[in-house]
Amino acid sequence: MKEKTDLSASLEDYIEAIYHIIEEKLVARSKEIAARLNVSRASVTEALRALSKKGLINYAPYEAITLTPEGKEVAEDVIFRHDALKRFFIEVLAIEDSIAEEGACKIEHAAPPEVIAQMINFTEFMKICPRGGDDMIRGFADYCNHGTPNDNCDTCVSQCADRPKTK
Repeated sequence: MKEKTDLSASLEDYIEAIYHIIEEKLVARSKEIAARLNVSRASVTEALRALSKKGLINYAPYEAITLTPEGKEVAEDVIFRHDALKRFFIEVLAIEDSIAEEGACKIEHAAPPEVIAQMINFTEFMKICPRGGDDMIRGFADYCNHGTPNDNCDTCVSQCADRPKTK
């Protein structure tokens, strides 16, 4: 995974919003960014100047905004971290979608790439491990929702031991 560009959480939010607007409309405009992030146009202008100075966007006042190739790469990294965290929160920790979204938005800026990579590895491992798998992940969700495991643990463990090993 590429090393994270040194951007503040706020600038990461801006570049992520710009990326999504460009996906929808091919270019972004400051009023669309302001509306999407619920911030003032003055704040958007300040952020656009900072992102332009870092070479991440093509920006001139009153013109459409586009991402540079490096800006696109940075935005995709922010989105990747956000999506990976949200999936982990939902799939592994059984957290409700809206809370997972909020948590991902906050943590995506601070989590080191190595932590996110290990969360992805853990999720992938849990899905293929005969001692874990989707059954274990669902079992954890049931445990979170009801306070008790769904099945008898001894039965579950013996079933895992009886499963043929796959590569």
